[in-house]
This record gives sequence, structure tokens and C-alpha cells, in this order.
Amino acid sequence: MLILGGTAEARALAAVLHERPGTRVVSSLAGRVARPRLPVGEVRVGGFGGPDKLAEYLRAESVAAVVDATHPFAERISASAATAARAAAVPLVLLRRPGWTPRPGDTWHWVDDLTAAAALLPDLGDRVFLTTGRQGLPAFATAGQWFLVRCVDPPDPPLPARCELLLDRGPYTLDGELALMRAHRVEVLVTKDSGGPLTAAKLDAARELGLPVVVVRRPGTPDVPVLASVPEVADWLTGVLPGSRSTG
Repeated sequence: MLILGGTAEARALAAVLHERPGTRVVSSLAGRVARPRLPVGEVRVGGFGGPDKLAEYLRAESVAAVVDATHPFAERISASAATAARAAAVPLVLLRRPGWTPRPGDTWHWVDDLTAAAALLPDLGDRVFLTTGRQGLPAFATAGQWFLVRCVDPPDPPLPARCELLLDRGPYTLDGELALMRAHRVEVLVTKDSGGPLTAAKLDAARELGLPVVVVRRPGTPDVPVLASVPEVADWLTGVLPGSRSTG
């Protein structure tokens, strides 16, 4: 089977399936991060070249099932996987962790994309903690605010004219996020609705500091089955993979 990965859930699923006898699992990473966290088992790095090439791979490798466990904002990859799986007649499931939900004391402003997030900033603050990843930074390139930009790998230009770059990778802690925001006198947080616990501490810190948060909504998902947890997907695979059974 093939796991389209790059997330903590993908790594957890690979670890679970690695213990199942008779199941060959290949985890595919897009290769966009210089030093990715690798799952156990066989790993393939790099894109497939579009849905047609992915469908060819599924047929050539006799893939029995595909799990799309990519990032919630990897819209293009998910669409390509859905098209390829249909063309190759291979079962596909989308493993998608739940998004974040506001809690009492939160001041969240929901937007549909990064351009809308940038347009909202003049009304919210001048010192921005930007945690939307390096690929979306051009949307803020002409903004007049000061930005603390946190991402895993160095971004390509254009960047905001007034910014400080912080290369770091989660998980993060509440104390660490509070100290960071206070040290840089952050006035507003911008994030995507990625969900999960690894990077949620920034939301708790913003709540404690009384800061507004701009949250970019998730894109839509393809018309495929969607499951929210690794155990659910493991159970689904038990019914899909020939001779598959759970070991625990």
C-alpha cells in the first residue's frame, strides 16, 4: 500500500502497519522539506509528475490501497491522488486530522486565503507573528506591517520588507510561545487551520495574551472517504488489503 505522507499521522500509520505481517508499505514524501522526519519502513521522496504518472505507478507497483495523509493544505496533491486512484481503480481514503476550534477567550478572524489574511492585518496590529509556511509568503510581500516569520526551511523571495526570519520546527510549548511573542511584542497571530497538537500552543499563547488570531480556512477535500484518526484508517485497511489483519 501507499501512504502519501509528511505528517505526524502518516508516520504513526506507517509505524502501525509496519507491524502487520505480509503488508508492504511505501511512504511517499513530496520532498519540499530539506530534512523531513522519516517514517519507519520504505520511503519514496519526490513527486510523481501528476495524476497520470501516479496512476501508472499504482498499476506498476500493484498498489492495493492509498492513504492520503498529507497536510490539510496540500490541496493539489490530494486532488491528484483522487484522480489517480479513480483511474487505476485503487481504493483511496483521506486521513485528515480535525481542525482547530476556538475556545472561550479567543478572538479569531476566519479568512478564505492568505491574500484575505494580509488585507485584514491593518485593522488588527502592526507586529505580526506569521506561521503559515514559507510557500505563502508572497501574499504578505507588500504588506506594511513588521513580521516574525517562522518556517522550517529558508523561504524564497519575495518576503515582507520588514521581517525577522525564525527557522524552527515543532512541537512547541506554551511557555516557549509566550516567551517568543512577548520578546517580539507580537500584536496579532496569523496561522492556517492545520489542526493537531504539535503547533497548537501558539493559539493558547495568543489567548493568554489577549491577541487576535487570523485563521485561514482549510480548502475543500476531494469526493473520497475521509477518516480522522490512525486507528480508523488501520481498520479501513483491514477490510481493503488482501489478507490483512491487525496485530493488536
